[in-house]
Amino acid sequence: MHPNPAFRKTPADRNVAFARARAFGVLAVNADNGPLLSHIPFQLAEDGTYLEAHLVRSNPIVRLLGNPVDAVIAVSGGDAYISPDWYGVDNQVPTWNYVAVHIRGKLQRLEDGELRGILDRLSANMENRLAPKSPWTIGKMDDDVYAKMSRQIVPIGLSISDIQGTWKLSQNKPDDVRISAMEGLKTGKTGMEMDGIIRLMGLAEGD
Repeated sequence: MHPNPAFRKTPADRNVAFARARAFGVLAVNADNGPLLSHIPFQLAEDGTYLEAHLVRSNPIVRLLGNPVDAVIAVSGGDAYISPDWYGVDNQVPTWNYVAVHIRGKLQRLEDGELRGILDRLSANMENRLAPKSPWTIGKMDDDVYAKMSRQIVPIGLSISDIQGTWKLSQNKPDDVRISAMEGLKTGKTGMEMDGIIRLMGLAEGD
């Protein structure tokens, strides 16, 4: 998390809402030979106290889950390089604007019987975003195919103790300077997807 308090003023419920909407992050746990990372989709409770997901059974993180372990999930959003020229004022330096939320807690392996519910809830969350498309459900799979595939994954849960967010969106600059940087992003030929970060920068003054 960025130490500048200007980027750490986002209310807790907005950090939760951002992570719930993104629903994808990098899970990290410590192991004897160093950190282990895994990129996973997840389902976050509305109150931000619990997260459920699944891992491939062969994932080395699974072998650490004989007992609950400390873990963090880093959730990233829009990001973009900011050129000093876009500020419209002198003596500026390049920077990178981004949004990131870190979710910390105790990670545990759940009983295999919980897997189907986790998969149903996760796919429903994603499929509902594709409306008016008719939602895909596990019920569309042959039972034997689902049984074979489900044996390859295990359910996990994270009991959350802390959620922190960094919204680094030039809000440490005067409004006219921040808006000038937004306009620069709109016209910049950087090859990056800019819509998300431009939208977030436009909301920054509300933090």
